[in-house]
Amino acid sequence: MQPNSQERRMMRRFDMRLPAIVRLQGASEFHTETQNVSARGVFFYLDRAVEAGTKLEVTLTFPPHVTLTDAVRVRFTARVIRVENPLPSARIGTAAMIEDYEFLRSNGSPDFLAALQKEWKASN
Repeated sequence: MQPNSQERRMMRRFDMRLPAIVRLQGASEFHTETQNVSARGVFFYLDRAVEAGTKLEVTLTFPPHVTLTDAVRVRFTARVIRVENPLPSARIGTAAMIEDYEFLRSNGSPDFLAALQKEWKASN
């Protein structure tokens, strides 16, 4: 980072490679993986360009080694806030701000899911 640049992130970002399904409005779904995740945003690569402001739906799966219990799936709506200019034939880096989310039912521990949902809501 440049010494004069201002850090705009409000939440800690975690480098996590999580499987993700991204659905663009009016388009099919894309399978990818996250590069990093925070309580308010996510960064991943797509095979096609999207414009800043584009609404999308993302479903992530947090594996047991992250949740320390069963795998947890989260679906959220987000808005693209930044798109990286790719090199020729490279995937396109996409940063999106999470606007709303829901935990999807699974066989996970109800106590863990309730605690995780409470923590996410407190950070928004």
